[in-house]
Amino acid sequence: MCRSIVTLRGQEGTTEDDVRAAARQYVRKISGYRVPSKANEAVFERAVDQVAEATRLLLDQLTLSRSGSRMANSRSLTSSTEPRASTRRSSPRPS
Repeated sequence: MCRSIVTLRGQEGTTEDDVRAAARQYVRKISGYRVPSKANEAVFERAVDQVAEATRLLLDQLTLSRSGSRMANSRSLTSSTEPRASTRRSSPRPS
């Protein structure tokens, strides 16, 4: 998995910016472009929008295994102005 993409499932305070950032990283990885050319910019952004929407739907519909309740009841996407705890690993990945 791309190290820049963090796990959003079960995270309190997941923002729209978090979802879009993960979608952008995914599209970058799949397309092989960090920044698309002008010719590909529209299709690149459309792909980011579609992946972000699919991500929102997934997160809203997942069920927590420990309680059996829907995650949408326990967490919602919040504004990007609220701070969020980092979920990145602090130790390096094994080779």
